[in-house]
Amino acid sequence: MKNNIVLRQLRYIFEWNDAKVIDLFAQAEVEVTKDQVIAWLKKEEHEGYVRISDMDFSSLLNGFINDKRGKREGPQVAPEKILNNNIIFRKLKIALNYKDVDIIDTFKEVDFLISKHEISAFFRNPKQGQYKACEDQFLRNFLHGLQLKFRPKKASEEEE
Repeated sequence: MKNNIVLRQLRYIFEWNDAKVIDLFAQAEVEVTKDQVIAWLKKEEHEGYVRISDMDFSSLLNGFINDKRGKREGPQVAPEKILNNNIIFRKLKIALNYKDVDIIDTFKEVDFLISKHEISAFFRNPKQGQYKACEDQFLRNFLHGLQLKFRPKKASEEEE
């Protein structure tokens, strides 16, 4: 999935405003401006859209981990130069302190069945035979499950 799309979804799921996004970067010891955040959050077809780089998005996810779990002692984790869905999924798992059962429950929110073995394959070393690439549909369904968990529709919205 494109980093900008994932960023927009995470912002919605966790109700991050621009200041919170800037703070998440700061927690990873990266300085960004409000103008950069606004440009990253625009849709591709809108004027002023800027693609967020893998390193910048990795820094944001590292900041999210620091925000949720606390900053670790010593030097901070270096952002990945190249991101893929597996790395994004792993960083979200770490930030949310999710275990396999939590991930399975999140997928159940969207009626998507997945086994512990399939989940562990996403987090394996790419050089291992059991490694499985996390396709867009897996990450998309996981994010949708998170949305249903953290931003459930209110009863009044469902009735309309």
